[in-house]
Amino acid sequence: MDSLSNATMPWGFLLQGFSEFPRLRPALFLLLLAVHLATLSGNLLILVAVASVPSRPPMLLFLCQLSSIELCYTLVVVPRSLADLASPGPGRGSPISFLGCAVQMHLFVALGGAECFLLAAMAYDRYVAICHPLRYAAVVTPGLCARLALACCLGGLMVSVGLTVAVFHLPFCGSRLLVHFFCDITALLHLACTRSYADELPLLGACLVLLLLPSMLILASYGAIAAVLRRLRSPEGRRKAASTCASHLVVTFLHYGCATFMYVRPKASYVPQRDRTLALVYTNITPLLYPLIYSLRNREITAAIRRVLGRWRPGQPQGQSLCEH
Repeated sequence: MDSLSNATMPWGFLLQGFSEFPRLRPALFLLLLAVHLATLSGNLLILVAVASVPSRPPMLLFLCQLSSIELCYTLVVVPRSLADLASPGPGRGSPISFLGCAVQMHLFVALGGAECFLLAAMAYDRYVAICHPLRYAAVVTPGLCARLALACCLGGLMVSVGLTVAVFHLPFCGSRLLVHFFCDITALLHLACTRSYADELPLLGACLVLLLLPSMLILASYGAIAAVLRRLRSPEGRRKAASTCASHLVVTFLHYGCATFMYVRPKASYVPQRDRTLALVYTNITPLLYPLIYSLRNREITAAIRRVLGRWRPGQPQGQSLCEH
């Protein structure tokens, strides 16, 4: 069956989700719902906290964009998964149209790619702040932050368009059953009835652009930062400089570690059930961890969150939340 006939199929694909575990579905629904609400609340709280800061440092602007990406990232995948878990249908899966599947994959890759580029931009921000502190205000301006943010989004969007077109031009055959809860790249490639490594080249190219290129920029930035920290004689100054990078490093390792393990491997190594379980982690748990990591490690965002929570607390005296910090 060729790709044209695939495009004209009235139903497209079936998302199996977790339909083979009917007894676990209620508990899984409640667990994912709680995690999803916590993720939305945490990222929205960071957005409100950053908006409440009169003078926003560049790192807070980058953090605001990161939270926005995480919000959209989870909204692309999780609500549909929750709806499928809540539906009582006994079928093998939930139908999704060919176009709907393509749009979901496109948005998922575009947002993930934008986050890859954004983490590289945040590493550059740390590099200038630590290696060239006297020039930081002149180099990292709000205009530069806006241009970097736009470039991150456009970069992720362009790579996603090319990858989506390449994947959905592959011939799909068989039952059209995706052993997954959303239209992930690995699940679609596993379903494609091709055995040629040439069909995996678009994914390899996307990984080179989205993972290798930003990771090289991040390594170069932190290499320069490490060289500067080695020359610092003051242990307190070294500790303070290193602490400003800790939260970014943790988030970078989580994001790039999950993406590399999931997508930088040949099609022959795909195991649908295992990949589906791992996808639960990087689409639900890691977006929940990011606000926690930054709120615990970043003093500016911690102070802003306390200020916002202090305003919402009935009877809270003005300024008490700042005094606590």
